[in-house]
Amino acid sequence: MIGALTTLLLCQLTGEILVRSLHLPVPGPVLGMVLLFATLVLRGREAPAGLGATADALLGHLGLLFVPAGVGVVLYLPLLARDWAPISLAVLAGTLLAIAATGRLAQALLRRLG
Repeated sequence: MIGALTTLLLCQLTGEILVRSLHLPVPGPVLGMVLLFATLVLRGREAPAGLGATADALLGHLGLLFVPAGVGVVLYLPLLARDWAPISLAVLAGTLLAIAATGRLAQALLRRLG
């Protein structure tokens, strides 16, 4: 479990370093997750058992990771109250775009399988 957690943190650190050094407009942990995914795909085998077990343990406690986000929302309530319309529009548009992109991707993958 320590080795798998180290792997996850190293991927996150690598993503963070790349984002900061290349001035990329994505969060470092997201790029780290992409790097981890690419590494696992290139290996061509199943993910190591320890990595899967560690990921499952982290997902089991996912609710705790939303506590800082909730605190941030409460901290910025005056700003959210002032700019609720553009924020709501952005959330709605982003959600609709994500649903559309997911649907298109699912259709493309189903066409390839069928």
